[in-house]
Amino acid sequence: MMEGLLNPQVFMVFKVVVVFIVVLTIVAIATWAERRGAAFIQDRVGPNRVALFGKIRILGLGQPLADGLKLFFKEDLFPLHVDRVLYTIAPIISFIPATMTFAAIPFGKPFVKNGTQYFLSILPPDTNIGVLYIFALAGMGVYGIIIGGWASNNKWSILGAMRASAQVISYELAMTLAVVGVILSTGSLRLDKIIEAQTGMWNIVPQILGAIVFFTAMFAETNRLPFDFAEGESEIIGYHTEYMSMKFSMFFLAEYANMITASGFFVVLYLGGWHFPYLDSTVAGSIIAFVIKLLFVLWTFIWIRWTLPRFRYDQLMRLGWKYLLPLSLINLVIVALFYAYGG
Repeated sequence: MMEGLLNPQVFMVFKVVVVFIVVLTIVAIATWAERRGAAFIQDRVGPNRVALFGKIRILGLGQPLADGLKLFFKEDLFPLHVDRVLYTIAPIISFIPATMTFAAIPFGKPFVKNGTQYFLSILPPDTNIGVLYIFALAGMGVYGIIIGGWASNNKWSILGAMRASAQVISYELAMTLAVVGVILSTGSLRLDKIIEAQTGMWNIVPQILGAIVFFTAMFAETNRLPFDFAEGESEIIGYHTEYMSMKFSMFFLAEYANMITASGFFVVLYLGGWHFPYLDSTVAGSIIAFVIKLLFVLWTFIWIRWTLPRFRYDQLMRLGWKYLLPLSLINLVIVALFYAYGG
C-alpha cells in the first residue's frame, strides 16, 4: 500500500486531494474561529448551539457545517438584470486561483524514500519560479471581483468592485517590493532556498521593515478589515450583492483561502517556514511547526479585524502610496547596500 502511494504520479494525486481537503477544512475552522474570536473580544459567548449528531456541543464546532449546508441548499436564482455568463464565472475565477496558490506553499520538509525525494507541497518548492507563481495567481483573483461587479449590472456592485481592484493593485506594488528584499538576501525565487536561508535567523529580524510592509499589505490584498472597502455596509453594498447560495459561498471561500495562502507565504518569507527549535528535525515535527505559525498569523487576521475600525478610502490609498511604497523602497535599498558592501 505504502509503496503504491509513493509512486510519483499517485503521490501527486494524493497531495492534490489532501491539500484541497486541508484548505477547505482550515477555511471551515477559520470561520468558526472568526466568530468565537469576535465573541471573545466583545465579551460574549459566540456560536455554541449547533450540536454534532444532535447531542455533542463542543464550543459550537458544528456551526461551519450548519452554515455550509444552509448555503448549499439555498435556491440559486439568476436576477433578471445580470449577465448570466459573466455572473456565473466570476466566483469561479475568484475561487480557483485562491486554492491553486496554496499549491506552492511548502508546509513541511521533504523526505527521501528509496533514493527519491518527495515534497509535501503540490508544486515542488525547488521550482525556480515559486515566488512568481504565487504573485501571478494571487493577482488573478481581482478579475473575479471586477467581473462579478460588472456582471451584476448594479451600480453599488461595480463601485465595490472598482474599489477592490484599485486597492489590490495599489498594495501589490509595495508587497512585491518587500518580497524583493527577501529574494536579494537569499538569492533565489525558490521557496525551499528561502526557508533554508532562515535556518539560523528568521528574516523577520534583519528585515523587520519589509515584514511590516508585507504584513500590512496582506490585509489589503485579502480585503480584510481595516481595509474591507469592497463591502463596506456603511458606504456601499459590495460586489457580491446580487449573489446567493453556492456562488456567494465561492466568493466567501476565496476570501478565507486567500487568508490561508497569505499567512503561509508570510511564514515562508519571514517566520522561517518549518524551522522551529526541537520540532524541525523530523517531517512530522516540521509540519506541526509550520501549522502552528500559520494558525498564529491567521489569528492576527481575526484579532485585528475585531480590534481596529475601518479606514476611509482616501486614508487607504494614502497609506499605500505615501507610506508603504516608500518604506518598501527604503527596505530594498538597505538590503541591497548591506549585501553589496557588508554581507
